[in-house]
Amino acid sequence: MSCDYTALAAPGVQGLQPYQPGKPIEELARELGLDPAGIVKLASNENPLGPSGKALAAMQAALPELCRYPDGNGFALKQKLAERFALGVDQITLGNGSNDVLELIARGFADRDSEIIYSQHAFAVYPLVTQAIGAHHVQVPAKNWGHDLPAMAAAVTERTRIIFIANPNNPTGTVVGQGALTGFLEQIPERVVVVLDEAYCEYMHGDDAADGIPLLARFPNLIVSRTFSKAWGLAGLRVGYGIANAQITNVLNRVRQPFNVDSLAQAAAVAVLDDADYLAEACRVNSAGLQQLNQGLEALGLEVIPSAANFVAVDVGRDAGPVYEGLLRRGVIVRPVAAYGMPRHLRISVGLEAENRQCLSALAAVLAEL
Repeated sequence: MSCDYTALAAPGVQGLQPYQPGKPIEELARELGLDPAGIVKLASNENPLGPSGKALAAMQAALPELCRYPDGNGFALKQKLAERFALGVDQITLGNGSNDVLELIARGFADRDSEIIYSQHAFAVYPLVTQAIGAHHVQVPAKNWGHDLPAMAAAVTERTRIIFIANPNNPTGTVVGQGALTGFLEQIPERVVVVLDEAYCEYMHGDDAADGIPLLARFPNLIVSRTFSKAWGLAGLRVGYGIANAQITNVLNRVRQPFNVDSLAQAAAVAVLDDADYLAEACRVNSAGLQQLNQGLEALGLEVIPSAANFVAVDVGRDAGPVYEGLLRRGVIVRPVAAYGMPRHLRISVGLEAENRQCLSALAAVLAEL
């Protein structure tokens, strides 16, 4: 091959590394010769309950029409979401997961002359989409593993076009309260789009339960992104959405692919929104699992970052790489987060009670060996 095709890539793309998802169970089984049935995957913040029965039934009913293209406008799902949040259908953008929505925002509102602000230790997609479009990174140092909103507000310049805020944050699980969030938005010029990434919002409760949707009417530069991949249990279908004022939605729909959410995903998402029992059980299992993991990790003498999501980030007291590898050999998949500037931490998703127990037991054995 005489041509270096990587050199032909756009300048922002040349420096990118592919996103590394959590290792699949089947891949680990092949690599290490393990029984897939004995492997526990706690790496990707998935819902351990499995999908809602209502979602499965809706997909089954939609199967005969798979020869047809999906509804490119997602009418039924948009209508359902609009009713749920008492908003207009024209305020909703559907995405192939909320990651898709985040990319649409970057493509729609920033370019190579723009600055995009995000926090240290924040979701990896923010720097990825920033670099992919050639915009300028402005990473603000974290405070107590979370967003330092005053510092982020101070970082705004004439070139700033987008600010990403994850609440709760991935991978640290930290939260921004409603008062702090409102005060931050009051400082940001309307020409700067603020993206509130609420992928884990259903898990928040009590004083942590900040909610961006009531703020939309007051702050026209706010976009709230959410997903069906976490608490709603539809990660394999890739369906998310963004909510904003109608002008912003119009911009996003100009760069959105016409059939970006497939028919099964739309049908399942519409159905699961009516399954309040499923969501309540998912949140109950998550709350119990967080408590189990926190207690178990603290009993091992490890420091855990308090989390309001469905995972915990734990400092294993050393370079986390060998600990991660040791867990893999014992059939436990978690997530190393060195790429987030956290080389001593592992992120552990909440599983079912037995899965959490298996993880804690394996971690104790690995730490004892090391």
